[in-house]
Amino acid sequence: MSGPDPSPDALVRARTSVHGLAEHVFAVAARAATRSIRLYVHDGALSTPDLPGAGTGDPTTRLELRDGVVARRPGGPELPFAGPLGDLAAALGVPFGLTDPPYRPASGCGPEHLVDADAAAVERVLEAWRVGDAALRRFDPAQTPIVWPEHLDVAIVADAINYGVSPGDGFEPWPYAYVGPHRARTGPFWNAPFGAARRLAELDGVEGVVAFFTAGRTAALTDG
Repeated sequence: MSGPDPSPDALVRARTSVHGLAEHVFAVAARAATRSIRLYVHDGALSTPDLPGAGTGDPTTRLELRDGVVARRPGGPELPFAGPLGDLAAALGVPFGLTDPPYRPASGCGPEHLVDADAAAVERVLEAWRVGDAALRRFDPAQTPIVWPEHLDVAIVADAINYGVSPGDGFEPWPYAYVGPHRARTGPFWNAPFGAARRLAELDGVEGVVAFFTAGRTAALTDG
């Protein structure tokens, strides 16, 4: 990972605000357009899938978070990632919150949540997704990695094994890659309750994450 580490507290605060945006704004827009809450990494940004143009003159648009800005591209608006989440949703033309969530909301954010997003910490979250998305595409080119707003990880599933990268959570505060077989395995590779995890800082960028996924696939085939 490039750049200086933000403080652990700054990373948690930024990740919470990004989680609220993903869960209660981006996922709402995605579900209205596609009936799914799936989000993506698009040109290095957290992004919704294609949405109706919403009067912008373009056939489709995307909502994106990048460089401290939340934007509808193309056509605007472009807003600082700051202030109450409910105000950001309204400015983007999106109702706040899923009316029938497919999971119990996990971010802990309501519309009054004030974004607390240090630029370096937000960049660390986005960088984790960029690395994860690139590694997953190289590991399994047939799949499109998905950012799931519930856990905030970018992931795929292949042969009953979850592969992904998280920007950090209650299990591990720093961004990490993981391999999670649907059936529990035993052996030295498996160091987490859900399978195996390694901090991104311990891996050598995209190539290191691909190597970790590959080792996990091999271990899952050989371990009991």
